[in-house]
Amino acid sequence: MAEMAEEKSLNVNEESDPKRKHKGKHDKPKPWDDPSIDHWKIEKFDPEWNQSGLLEVSTFSTLFPQYREKYLQECWPIVKGALKAHGITCELNLVAGSMTVSTTMKTRDPYIIVKARDLIKLLSRSVPAPQAVKILNDEMQCDIIKIGSLVRNKDRFVKRRQYLVGPNSSTLKALEILTGCYILVQGNTVAAMGSFKGLKQVRRIVEDCVLNKKHPLHHIKILMLKRELAKNPALASENWDRFLPQFKKKNVKQKKVKTNEKKPYTPFPPPQQPSKIDQQLESGEYFLSDKKKLAKQWEEKQVKQAEKVAENKKNREQAFVPPEEPKTHNQDVSNIDKEDVIAMASLLKKKAKEFRKQKSIDKIDAEEFIAGPSKPSKKKSKSFR
Repeated sequence: MAEMAEEKSLNVNEESDPKRKHKGKHDKPKPWDDPSIDHWKIEKFDPEWNQSGLLEVSTFSTLFPQYREKYLQECWPIVKGALKAHGITCELNLVAGSMTVSTTMKTRDPYIIVKARDLIKLLSRSVPAPQAVKILNDEMQCDIIKIGSLVRNKDRFVKRRQYLVGPNSSTLKALEILTGCYILVQGNTVAAMGSFKGLKQVRRIVEDCVLNKKHPLHHIKILMLKRELAKNPALASENWDRFLPQFKKKNVKQKKVKTNEKKPYTPFPPPQQPSKIDQQLESGEYFLSDKKKLAKQWEEKQVKQAEKVAENKKNREQAFVPPEEPKTHNQDVSNIDKEDVIAMASLLKKKAKEFRKQKSIDKIDAEEFIAGPSKPSKKKSKSFR
């Protein structure tokens, strides 16, 4: 009984004080292992930290597509001014189609050359210059996600890339608000700018969308729920999986059912097809000599060749045949107008004749038809002798 009690006491001690891992000479508490310190915070660089400058010149270069040439020429003064403030020189080579950045004696921040490299990368991926210049800030990071090689089928790739953008770029705007990052979809890449946490979310969303693992709208719903859960301090130390929705794929490919049409059953086998010798026997070619056979083949070849030459000539001459001039609406209208004018002229002539007749009737003097003393005629009366 005493042995059983000792075993129980040992088990209780083991549960209360679990064995810790063996600590070596390096497993000592560090001064920066303090929960009050924010390890993600990036302090602004002070030039006094590196007064002597850099020992070596670092240079980065990148190519840009031809359609960006005109825009880069216009915005290059903005880029040059922004880099000059940090002691970085930049060069735009239009002949080779490249942009180059390099450090100088005035450069103090050793990491600014990496930021300048990211700047020219963003400019080559169609990011506007005012937005790309923000990468020089210490709290801003960037990520260029290559999506062109994730899908082989081009039509499928274009369709999935459109899922990421959404109608009127609504999906992209929602992702920008929820992740706090600037996102630009261009060609075979997606350029993103923001914090490390936001860039990590954007990369996962983009890759899941292109690989058809999860639709961006599902990610948006999850991010919205996480934002609401983060407001509750009671749930800060709990697992949120029970609150998040679990989406399942519904677009399962269905196999097409092959329908084999049954032919009507006949007990008789199909008729045997005539062989080449049978055909020659029917046409009488079998009994011809080799010389005559060659002559016949040559004649058939000449006839086919003549037909082909005539067809080609006809096609060539067809290009010089003038097309029929289409009857325009104005011509039809002019013809109608001419007919109307002729009809109107004939109508006016008839009316003019009627008017003259009417006028002659109206001019008749009524006195001529009334009996009265006749006026003496001016003519001399003949004297009778």
